[in-house]
Amino acid sequence: MPRKEPEFMKSKYFVDDPGNWHLKVGAPRELVKEFEDYMQSLNTIQDEPGTIDSIHVPYPYGE
Repeated sequence: MPRKEPEFMKSKYFVDDPGNWHLKVGAPRELVKEFEDYMQSLNTIQDEPGTIDSIHVPYPYGE
C-alpha cells in the first residue's frame, strides 16, 4: 500500500540529497519528530509469512 507523502518532505527544512536525507538546523520540533519516525519506519522489516524484507510475495496455489 502506498504511503502518503510526509509533511516534512514539503518543508523548506528538508534536504533530499541522494543517500543523505536530513533536516536543516532550526527545523521545528514536530517536523523533526515526523522525520525521525519516518526514517525509523523504513528500517522496520515485517517478518511474516508471505513476505521477504516486507515485500509481499505471491504464493502459487496448486498447478
